[in-house]
Amino acid sequence: MLADRMVLLDHLTRGRVMFGVGPGALPSDAFMMGIDVSRQRDMMEEAFEAILALLAGEAPVNHEGSWFTLRDARLQLRPYSQPCFEIAVAAQISPSGPRLAGKHGVSLLSLGATNQGGFDVLGSHWKVMEERSAEFGTTVDRQKWRLVGPMHIADSKEQAYHDVTFGLPQWVDYFQRVAALPLGPDTTDVEEMANAMNASGFAVIGTVEDAKAQIARLIEQSGGFGTFLAMAHEWADGEATWHSYELLARHVFPEFQGSAVSAAASRDWAAERRPEFMAAATAAVMDSIQSHHAPQ
Repeated sequence: MLADRMVLLDHLTRGRVMFGVGPGALPSDAFMMGIDVSRQRDMMEEAFEAILALLAGEAPVNHEGSWFTLRDARLQLRPYSQPCFEIAVAAQISPSGPRLAGKHGVSLLSLGATNQGGFDVLGSHWKVMEERSAEFGTTVDRQKWRLVGPMHIADSKEQAYHDVTFGLPQWVDYFQRVAALPLGPDTTDVEEMANAMNASGFAVIGTVEDAKAQIARLIEQSGGFGTFLAMAHEWADGEATWHSYELLARHVFPEFQGSAVSAAASRDWAAERRPEFMAAATAAVMDSIQSHHAPQ
C-alpha cells in the first residue's frame, strides 16, 4: 500500500516527490500500534527491502517475513520518475540510517545534524555509508546527503529574539513533554531558551552571519554535504518567518552555492578596468565627432 501510494504521488506531482524512510521518532506512536520500540529499526529494514523490490518491478515479490507476508505482490503502476523517485533514509545518532542507505545506495537525510549527538557522528556516518556501499556494490554521493537544522534569522539578533516569542516556548514544550527530546532548557524565559539553543549549536536564532557560520561549521564537521534543509517551525509569525526565509535565500545560501561568484567576478573586473574602458569610449566618441566635422 505504501509503495503504491508513493508511485501515485510520483505521477500526480510529475516526479516532484521524494520518499523518506525512518523507524519513527515517537515511542508513543509505536505504543499505540503495539510495536516493540526495540524492533522498529529491524522492521523498517525488512519493509524497506520489500518496498525497493516492488518499486523495481522486475518480478512479482514474495516475502515471508517476521511481521508481514507478500505473495506474488506487484504494483499497479510503475514510477513516473525513471528509474525511480529519490529515496532517502533518515538518520539521527545511531548508525542504522547510514547502514541502510549505504547498503542500497540511496540518499541520507541527517535529521539530527545540529543536536550535539548527531553533530558529533556526522563524519562517522558518512564513513559507514562508504563502507556499506563498498560491501554491497552500490554507489553513494555526498551531493545527495542532506543535513537538517532549525534557523530563524532577522535583520538583527534582537529582532530575531523578539520574533521567536511568538512560538518558541510551545515548540520547546512539545519536544520536552511529548517527543521526549531535550532540545531546549527547562525554562519559560524565551531569551534563556534562545541563548541555550544557540550556545549548544542546535539552532540559529540571530542574523545572516550566524546562519553562515552554522553552515560552515556543518561543512567542516561532515567533510562536505549536498544540501542544508532549514527545519520548518512556527517560532515566529508568518511575516517574520517569510522574512527569515528571504534572508536565507538572498544572503546565506548563495554564498555556499557559488551563485553570485561569476557575476561578482565580472563586476569587479569591469570596475577595476573602468578607467581604461572609459578612456577608450571617450576616444571613440571624439573620433566620431572629428570625423563628422572633417572636410569631405
